Amino acid sequence: MNGSKLAGILLIVAGALALIYGGFSYTKDTHQAKLGPIELSVTEKQTVNVPIWAGAGAVIAGIALLAFGGRRG
Repeated sequence: MNGSKLAGILLIVAGALALIYGGFSYTKDTHQAKLGPIELSVTEKQTVNVPIWAGAGAVIAGIALLAFGGRRG
């Protein structure tokens, strides 16, 4: 399997996941304080929304790489 086919498959999978889930979330540690034996920390939940056009574009680009990526000249 060459690089363009692998990239095409990865783009199709990533685009399909973006279309199915619409985004992803992660937690981020923002503040930490140590006051003697007391430790305080704050975690924030961040959400990233992936636009529909980006997911569809990734699927289309992946299909194009699979169809035309392996052809030469």
